[in-house]
Amino acid sequence: MQNFERSSYPPIAEYAFLSDCEVGALVAPSGNVEWLCLPQFDSPSVFCPILDRDVGRFRMGPADVGVPAARRYLPGSMVLETTWKTRTGWLVVRDALAIGPWHHDTERAHRQRRAPGDWEADHVFVRTARCPQGIVELQLECEPAFEYGLVPPEWSYTGSTYHEARATGREASVDLLLHTDLRIGFEGPRAAARTTLRKGDTAFVALSWSEHEGPKNFHEAFERMDRTSAYWREWLSHGDFPDHPWRSVLERSALTLKGLSYAPSGAIVSAPTTSLSRENGGDRNYTYRYSFMRDAAFTL
Repeated sequence: MQNFERSSYPPIAEYAFLSDCEVGALVAPSGNVEWLCLPQFDSPSVFCPILDRDVGRFRMGPADVGVPAARRYLPGSMVLETTWKTRTGWLVVRDALAIGPWHHDTERAHRQRRAPGDWEADHVFVRTARCPQGIVELQLECEPAFEYGLVPPEWSYTGSTYHEARATGREASVDLLLHTDLRIGFEGPRAAARTTLRKGDTAFVALSWSEHEGPKNFHEAFERMDRTSAYWREWLSHGDFPDHPWRSVLERSALTLKGLSYAPSGAIVSAPTTSLSRENGGDRNYTYRYSFMRDAAFTL
């Protein structure tokens, strides 16, 4: 019998897909964000361990456990919930690319090509953590790698505390602003924090990439998460799904297709990934973050 070593890359089917209809993120079972391009689907990547295990990292989870007890999307939404069991307690982490009410009331959004709706992307990646039982060592690691891993970040504090920081990269197309109620420090290209959560304790982190900053406390982070769920559930309520055992599968498919649409123009990207070869050593490495005429036609 042949012995096959387990790859350090998770199977593509094990990634969770998050979207705000302007960017898409892939989250591994470990809780690490392994693919995220900013500020839109076809921009250069900021986190891309899906292509190189040493390039970029953004994880909030237990310090001593890498395999979750359970993962799910909150029903009817694109909010991811991961439950962890450690030796000493339980931890629940929720992730979302936040969506909120339309906020360009005094200006036009330069990227908008269609008539604006009632909602738009907040340009914030929000993560919350809660300890429902026991004691858990919570760890936060954020190590962006701009321009497909070519440009390392430079971290600096933006306020008088350890709760706000900015990551910039030479010639990078976007800056990142980090808000958290944890006390962060810098370890080279990585911003990191570690704390002990006891029963009932909470924590949050938010990564933003526009002039509209992220939440400043857990309450605001929870509100961003809640209204993101409200957006997806409201959108899904306009669909006509049969009363059938596979209804949840059909709804998840609809949410995925909606998540692959670029809200300002309505274009549908073929997939959130790029440069994944069809065969090892092959040269058919296409970027699927564009709207292919054929794929869009099949989707419609």
